[in-house]
Amino acid sequence: QVRLVESGGGLVQAGDSLRLSCTASGRTSSSYAVGWFRQAPEKERELVAAINWNGGSTLYADRAKGRFTISRDNAKSTVYLQMNALKPEDTAVYYCAIQHGRASNQAMGVLKSYTNWGQGTQVSVSS
Repeated sequence: QVRLVESGGGLVQAGDSLRLSCTASGRTSSSYAVGWFRQAPEKERELVAAINWNGGSTLYADRAKGRFTISRDNAKSTVYLQMNALKPEDTAVYYCAIQHGRASNQAMGVLKSYTNWGQGTQVSVSS
């Protein structure tokens, strides 16, 4: 069983920063990609950023480029999402998810490719 735990969410003002963490435990494979997704009320879940198994390749949604940075520390089984210059439209529940194996960038962009999900952490940005 794989368990993912997100942390770092909260209520901030526009322009502030947050760093989300996603820690994996349990029966993870030796290589897996991690994606950060978000879901706002009454909207579909969408990809924010993803990182491949060794951190050598990353993928960002257009609205995240230039403001968000995804990184990973495999020794800690943890992936981070640094979010800067937050906007009210960034308000959502943020989820991390993994897909096992050495996924291509194309695969990392596909929500259905992710097999294990965390419970989510709320990010609220006030104007």
